[in-house]
Amino acid sequence: MKRTLTVLSLSLVLAACSGQRGPSGPPLRPVANPGAVIAAEIGFSKLAQEKGQWTAFRTTAAAEAEMFVPQRVKALEYLRGKPDPEHLVKWQPHLVWSSCDGSVAVTHGAWQRPDSTGYFTTVWARGQNGDLKWVLDHGDRLGVALPEPDMIASKVAECSGKAGVPISAPDVGVDMKQGVSRDQTLVWSSVVMPDGARTITVRLWNGTAHDVVLQETVTAGS
Repeated sequence: MKRTLTVLSLSLVLAACSGQRGPSGPPLRPVANPGAVIAAEIGFSKLAQEKGQWTAFRTTAAAEAEMFVPQRVKALEYLRGKPDPEHLVKWQPHLVWSSCDGSVAVTHGAWQRPDSTGYFTTVWARGQNGDLKWVLDHGDRLGVALPEPDMIASKVAECSGKAGVPISAPDVGVDMKQGVSRDQTLVWSSVVMPDGARTITVRLWNGTAHDVVLQETVTAGS
């Protein structure tokens, strides 16, 4: 059986932002900006309402973006020529986690259709030009809608200490992909089991180790 482990290098997949130059010329250290990520997610949802759902997905996706339908697919290949659905999905971010350097962030929140509701998770990467593009879209239905928070919460990885990437090899037959921020303070992985069940995990650096801040599992066929 096929054994797959892919580590998504920032230089190839999750290109981080370039630091702006300070008064004396040297680049300033990139920093987290959760507000910009929240704005990107809200803008993504607004674009879907104004221009069409799949049009918005295509417009905001990175070249290497992936999604689940329910199998793992390359988003731009899957969405090429796909007509926008008549009944559009709406969504709102509830939480955002960011790497210390702001090169990668993850949003989590709720979505609604006329006949269903659920949750979503989006992994965002900041490109060399500073633009945010999504690289992973994940979600599932829920029987009961997520409660709406009073405010959107955010958490930034600790900048102290020396973060290292916790890489682990998958079992035989398991398709696993892992992505990291440039400074390695945010790590995310997507694991697809042989039966199609999948798990998304997000880890954030606390100064000495990576804490699991999000882990969601979807059963096969969902």
